[in-house]
This record gives sequence, C-alpha cells and structure tokens, in this order.
Amino acid sequence: MAQVIELPLSRADPGRCRALTASGRRCRNRAVGDTGFCRVHLPAAPERIGPFSAEAVREVLRSLARRMTGDYEVDRYGFDRELTERILLPLARPLMDRWFRIEWRGMENVPPEGGALLVANHAGTIPVDAVMMKFGVLDRHPARRHVRLLAADLAFRMPFIAPLARKSGNSPANADDAFRLLSEGELLGVFPEGYKGVGKSYRDRYRLQRFGRGGFIELALRAKVPVIPVSIVGSEEIYPKIGDIRILARLFDLPYFPVTPLFPWLGPLGAIPLPSKWIVEFGEPIHTEDQPDDAWQDAMLVFELTDRIRDVIQQSLYRNLMSRRSVLL
Repeated sequence: MAQVIELPLSRADPGRCRALTASGRRCRNRAVGDTGFCRVHLPAAPERIGPFSAEAVREVLRSLARRMTGDYEVDRYGFDRELTERILLPLARPLMDRWFRIEWRGMENVPPEGGALLVANHAGTIPVDAVMMKFGVLDRHPARRHVRLLAADLAFRMPFIAPLARKSGNSPANADDAFRLLSEGELLGVFPEGYKGVGKSYRDRYRLQRFGRGGFIELALRAKVPVIPVSIVGSEEIYPKIGDIRILARLFDLPYFPVTPLFPWLGPLGAIPLPSKWIVEFGEPIHTEDQPDDAWQDAMLVFELTDRIRDVIQQSLYRNLMSRRSVLL
C-alpha cells in the first residue's frame, strides 16, 4: 500500500514543496488546499525480495551488522543460536515452503521440552534432508526447538562448511558429546544409515540400508530419552544418483563422487536440487524411560529396538509414498 506524507511548502513558491526528491531535485508537486503542506505519495515498500520476505531480509542485514562488531555468543559446543535463528532459518525457509513444499506431519510427537532422539532415514546424495528436518522443527514446532544433528567427520573437514556446521549446532558423531546433549535436554538428530543411505543409487530409493550396530539405541537407553522415528519422502529425487566416479572420490577424499542426470554435465547448474515434493512425518515416541539403568548393555534389547524403529520408518515411507500424487506434486 502506498504511503502518503505531508511536506511543508516553499516560502519562495507557496504553491510548491520545499523538499528535495531522492534525485536531489525540487519536488514539483502542487499544494492541495490551504493547509500549507503538500501531500506526496511514496511507492509502497516491497513485501518480498525474490523468494524472501522483506522483513526477513531486513532482519538478516541487522544481524549481520551486529555480528560485524563481535556482538554474539556461542555455547561450549560452538553453537551460535543467533546465526541459526536470524540468518540461516530465513535462508532455509524458502527452500522448505516454496521449492520442496514440505508437508509436515506428526510435529506434535516432538516433545516441547526435554531430551529426545530423532532417528531419520537418509538420502539424496547431499544431506539436504538433515538440514530441512532441523530447520523445519525450529520453524514449525510450537516450542521452536533446535535439533542438534550428529554429523559425519567429513562435514568438519570441509572449508566454509566446517565452521558453519559447528555454529548451526551440529556435532561430530561422538558418543560422549551426544550423551551430554541429551542429558542437558536437547533434541538430537541421527541418521543411522550414514553414507550408505545418503549415497545410495537412485534405483534403491526408499529402501532403508542397515542401521549399523544400534549405537543410537544404546545412547537413548543410557540417557533415558524417547526415540522419535522420522520418515522423509522427497529427498531421494533432488539429486538422482545414477553413477559414481570413484577415481575422483579418492582424489578428493570423498565417500563417493556422484553422477546425476544433470551433474557434472551442466556444471554448477547441475548442483541445483530438483523441486521434488516432500513429506516429513514424525512418528509416535518409543519410550525408554522405564528401562533398567543397564539396559543399554543388553544386546538383544538394543537389536530389537533398532529393528523395530527401522521397520516403523520403512512402513511410514511406503505409506507416505502412496499418499503423494507424484514426485513433483
């Protein structure tokens, strides 16, 4: 909506404003009536700047200006709450809402407070699914909770990515740090498939890989926190992996070097994720609070719970795939 302001008239020319326009020239608007002021109609400020809201852009700029003076804090794990909430979240929101059009289901199953372990499937060649889950909980959960992700060592060796991973709340897959985070009441996100899941071929999409030896269950049992199964539909299609250039993977010390229908053939354009339709569902909590203190040492119990959670996620994936109209809708 256009803004209307009143400017005083010029004494030399009572019929005109004495204000200067943005170009440095005199305002040529005529007076209206005998009020002694001229009404000037200013164009409305834009509500959106590209995919971002104008307010989000202003908030990001204000935060960046403040950070230039060193006015911010990080916790003992390197987590920068302001960076995550005021800069990274506004950047992630258009991806969630406009590009992937994520439909969030079962968000009420994530507890509003206290420690909990979010266990999700992993796919997509690049771990975009972990980032979307993290910012989705922060943006859509009523308590606006942060998810502290356990990330592979590779994320903390890469230039630019490493400090960003730390500051956004990620932690290396270290059992002691993970246990402390859960004991301190944090949400912890884990992806037991690891590289086997995120780097699997497109022909194996939505087929869960092995969940390792159940280390995440041992962690939940030790900390006595609920486990929330999370199924993510849509991430498999953003970078359909149809091949692997192993010589380049060894050269760059990567677990794989993906080949997709667009990458590396189109160069940087091939790195743009395809706009698949996503569904993220948070299942009902699996409680561990009533288990004995030494339950984490019970190999059969750990195996049973690991297999149960894997089956819950797999069935949820199949169900949500059936409810999705197509890859893009």
